[in-house]
Amino acid sequence: MNFSKERPFLLVGAGKMGGAMMSGWMAEGIDPSAIVVCDPGLSDEMGALLKKHGIRHVTAVPETLSAGTVLLAVKPQMMDKVLPGLKTAVANDTLLMSVAAGTPVSKFRSVFGDVAVCRCMPNTPAMVKRGITAVFPTDDVSENQKEDVARLLSAVGKVVWLDSEDQIDLVTGVSGSGPAYVFYLAEALSEAGKAAGLPEEIAHDLAVATISGAGELLHQSGEHPSTLRRNVTSPNGTTAAALDVLMHEEGLQPVMTEAVAAAIKRARELAG
Repeated sequence: MNFSKERPFLLVGAGKMGGAMMSGWMAEGIDPSAIVVCDPGLSDEMGALLKKHGIRHVTAVPETLSAGTVLLAVKPQMMDKVLPGLKTAVANDTLLMSVAAGTPVSKFRSVFGDVAVCRCMPNTPAMVKRGITAVFPTDDVSENQKEDVARLLSAVGKVVWLDSEDQIDLVTGVSGSGPAYVFYLAEALSEAGKAAGLPEEIAHDLAVATISGAGELLHQSGEHPSTLRRNVTSPNGTTAAALDVLMHEEGLQPVMTEAVAAAIKRARELAG
């Protein structure tokens, strides 16, 4: 790995996403003595996790610390405040990883120079180790470093590699923001059941179990979504009647395409 006890892995920001990754790394058997967590507002839950594994916690990066790898897991609006405090920790051979949306490679290089950077776009299912993270590596990220990144990120889900930094914004619109679309689908299905006459609690339970169960079936089967859809759609049956509405030319697909485009547009605006 591109870090050690002497040149540790520095996690900057241990919120929900950082915490999910930390749990995954411990399960993968990564040496806790090679990890340092920097966060001035650590939650009780994260504090307990660090204490359990003997992971060092600091509220500011010591000037004597030189990191092998740095993972920035802070909000984009915090970058201007956080980055200057990391200058002493980032050497020429440090690998910099960022999970912050809207913060381009050029921003990091304006602070740290020509360091190797991986921009990563995870999503919240990482919290249950079912996420997917898209990664854009700069040209100077070595094959060994890519292997390290893949190992670190695969602890919380699947990893895919991007060819250009521009694709990060596209990923944001599909998988980065995507879980919220699915949660809203569960809300909408519940409301539809309620409107049809079901008690609110039953409509909610049916919708949540259906969405989560269908997702798990999709995951475990390995089948294309269209195949699974056809498998449960009898000709002229109830499902077909519903799909005639959802698959109408003014149905779900154009709405979803518009929604993803809106998320991409906003991601580009945030990136400046």
